[in-house]
Amino acid sequence: MKPKIIVVLGPTATGKSDIAVAIAKKFNGEIVSADSRQVFCGMDLGSGKITRKEMAGIPHYLLDVANPKTIFSVVKYKELAEKAIEKIIMKGKTPIICGGTGFYIDSIVKNISLPEVKLNKKLRNRLEKYSAEKLFEILKKLSPNRAKNIDKNNKVRLIRAIEIAKTIGEVPQIVEKPNKYDFIFIGLDTDNDVLKERIEKRLLKRIKLGMIEEIAKLHKLGVSWKRLESFGLEYRQTALYLQGEITKEEMVEKLKSEIWHFVKRQRTWFKRNKKINWFEPKQLSRIVKAVNNFIK
Repeated sequence: MKPKIIVVLGPTATGKSDIAVAIAKKFNGEIVSADSRQVFCGMDLGSGKITRKEMAGIPHYLLDVANPKTIFSVVKYKELAEKAIEKIIMKGKTPIICGGTGFYIDSIVKNISLPEVKLNKKLRNRLEKYSAEKLFEILKKLSPNRAKNIDKNNKVRLIRAIEIAKTIGEVPQIVEKPNKYDFIFIGLDTDNDVLKERIEKRLLKRIKLGMIEEIAKLHKLGVSWKRLESFGLEYRQTALYLQGEITKEEMVEKLKSEIWHFVKRQRTWFKRNKKINWFEPKQLSRIVKAVNNFIK
């Protein structure tokens, strides 16, 4: 029998963390985060990171494991996540992977291996001079598959993708390889209007709780504006606001629009996995029943 792992995934603002905690309580589980921004220390409100209170005593892994000034790759994520999974299994508990970063999740469930590509300063200096539009066109020619799922307005991610593509060629299609684990995929999603309302309420709540001040503090601690912008979404627009380039009202409106485009990219990514069991966030009893059938 392969060790069993529960994966809770879906677009942002669908309540994945709450469901993962509920599942962990019911099935003796511990949670491994799969979020590309929540790995960084100090990036809490901006990334929607679960609080200690919300964890309800359930151990969480892969939160606050990196300095936001440094690069954190999917290769590093896979290494740390696999160690966390093995630790959870050794404790006799059930690993629960929870998050919305599809590439991080795939690195585990499809057991992919990618080479660690070093930074190319000469190439980066040249690419920095180009607009995001120009960089996106370059990437489309080098790696059409990667271009389909990238934030085409994020220069830092575009440059990194070009750097990888130029080093190893077209970013390979993710091919599923034999895995020593057995997975169930619990997908959370809801009606567009409902999700848009959730996104707006969540955003305004985080701003009220101090998201802008949190991001300003990161800059004071030495995280450059350019680096903050590279994290996209809340970090990019808040950094632009703090630099006086846009108003607070413009920041909020741009964020609502950008987060929605992000949801669409997440949906496109997850749509490729036909093994996902989709539920509404409020359907906890149905989710528990599906997990129970899997665990038995």
